[in-house]
Amino acid sequence: MQRVHRLSRREVKTILHYTGDVCMLLGAAMLVPILVSFIYNEPRYIVPFLSSAAISAVIGFTFVKLFKIETQITLKSAMVFSTIIWLIACALGALPYYISGELSYLNSYFEAMSGFTTTGFSMYSNLNAVSFTMNFWRAFTQWIGGLGIIFLLLALLRSTGADVMRLYLAEGREERLRPSIKHSTRVIVYIYVFFTALGIILFLIAGMPLFDSVFYTFTALSTGGFGMQNTSILFYNSVWIEIAAMILMMIGATNFALHYTVLKGNWKEYFRDIETKVAFSLIILSTILVTFVLYSHQVYGNDLLLNFRFALFQMVSAISTTGLQTAFYPDILSKWIGLGTFLMTIIMIIGAGSLSTGGGIKWLRLGVLLKGISWQVKSFILPGKAVMAKKIHHVTELKVTDDVLRITGAFVFTYLVIYIISIVIVLIYYNDISRVIFEVASALSNVGLSSGIITPDSPVLVKLVFIIDFWVGRLEIWPVLLLIAIAINNVVRR
Repeated sequence: MQRVHRLSRREVKTILHYTGDVCMLLGAAMLVPILVSFIYNEPRYIVPFLSSAAISAVIGFTFVKLFKIETQITLKSAMVFSTIIWLIACALGALPYYISGELSYLNSYFEAMSGFTTTGFSMYSNLNAVSFTMNFWRAFTQWIGGLGIIFLLLALLRSTGADVMRLYLAEGREERLRPSIKHSTRVIVYIYVFFTALGIILFLIAGMPLFDSVFYTFTALSTGGFGMQNTSILFYNSVWIEIAAMILMMIGATNFALHYTVLKGNWKEYFRDIETKVAFSLIILSTILVTFVLYSHQVYGNDLLLNFRFALFQMVSAISTTGLQTAFYPDILSKWIGLGTFLMTIIMIIGAGSLSTGGGIKWLRLGVLLKGISWQVKSFILPGKAVMAKKIHHVTELKVTDDVLRITGAFVFTYLVIYIISIVIVLIYYNDISRVIFEVASALSNVGLSSGIITPDSPVLVKLVFIIDFWVGRLEIWPVLLLIAIAINNVVRR
C-alpha cells in the first residue's frame, strides 16, 4: 500500500527528463519577446529575456542529458509531473520581470503564475506604463497557458503511446478529438492558432491597433484576462471591440472537441450539447437579472441598452473565467447592489467548459450534477424495479454511471472546501467579507476579475494563498492532492 504513495527512482528520472524538455521549450518562448523589443525600440529588455532564456535552456539541457527516460510514465507520476512543472515553469517565467528590475521576485512569480494559469491578476501598479515587450510576455504566457504547458509539450514530442496518454490525462483532459492522443493534441493546436488569427482580425476590424489586437486576442482566447490599461477593455469604449472580445472569450471557454465537431460541419451539435445549454442558460438568466438591477437603480443612467451592455460583458467575462472588465471596484461592489456581485461570484465558481482554456468547476460538472438531482428525484417516484437511462449529450451520447456522479460530487465538495479555507485566511488581513468572497472566487476559478484587494502591497501570505489558488484551480485539484499525499507519506516514513 505504501508503494502507491511513493515514486521509484526510475519514475523520478523520467519526470526530470520531461521537466528538462519543458524548460527548453520555455527558453525558446522567451526569445520571442526580444523581437518585440527590437520592433518597438526597447533594447533594455534584450538582456533580461536573453539571460532568462539562457537560464531556462541550460537547466533544461542539463536535465535532459543527466536524466534519461528509464520507464514508462505512470498516471501517478504523470500527475506529479503536471503538478510540479507548473511551479517550475512559473519560477522560470518570472525571471524576465525580476531581472528587468520591474518587480520583486515574489511579485514576479505571482505575475507569472497568474499568466500561465490564465488568471489575470497583476502585480503592476500602473498597467498604462508597462512596456510593449513586457506586455507581450504577459499576454504570451497566457496564450501558452491556455493550451497548457504539458499539452504544448505533447504537441511537439516525438514519443507516442502510454506516456503521451498519461501526460494528456494528467493535465485534466479526458476527451480526445481523434483516436490518437498525438493527433488530438495537434488538431487542438491547429484550432487554437486558427482562432488566434481570427481574433486578431476581429479586433482589427473593430478598430483596435495591431499590437493591442494581438495582446487582447492572446488574453481573451486563453480566457486569461490580462489588460494593457488600468481600465482594461473599457479603455476603448467601443461596443464592437467588446463584442469581438465576448466572441473570443466564449470560443476559449467552449470545449475544443465541440469546436472540432462544429468546424467539421456538424454545427447542430453545438446547440444539443449539455455544456452549451448550461452556459447560455446561465448567461441569459444572470444578464437579465443584473440588467434589471442596474437599470432600476440607474447605475449607468436611464439607458436600458447601456445597462444591458455592462451587465452582459461582465457575465460573459465571469462565466468564461476571462476577467476582462468594463466595470471596476468600487462600482462593482457599491453600485451593482449586491445581486450583481453575488451572481458574478456564483458564475465565476461554475466556470467554463471542459477541455477549454477556462477554469472553475466547469459547465459539464454542473450539468451532470443537475441531471443527477433530477434522476434521484425520479428514482423516488418510479417503481423499485424500473431501470432509468442516465445519459447526457456531450458531443456524443454519454452514459453517466454512479462512479461519475460520485467523483463529480467529490470534486465540487473539495473545490468548495479549498474556497472556504482560502476565504478564512484572507479574512485575517481584510475584514470586508463581500470583497474577499468575490476575489477568492475569482482567484480559484482563474478569472482575474478584481474587487481591489490584491495589489503589489498586499501581505505576503495573501499573495501566497492566491498563487496556490491559481495553481490548484488550473490543475483541477486532484494532481495537487496526490502530490500532497506523497509528500506527507514520505515525511511520515522518515
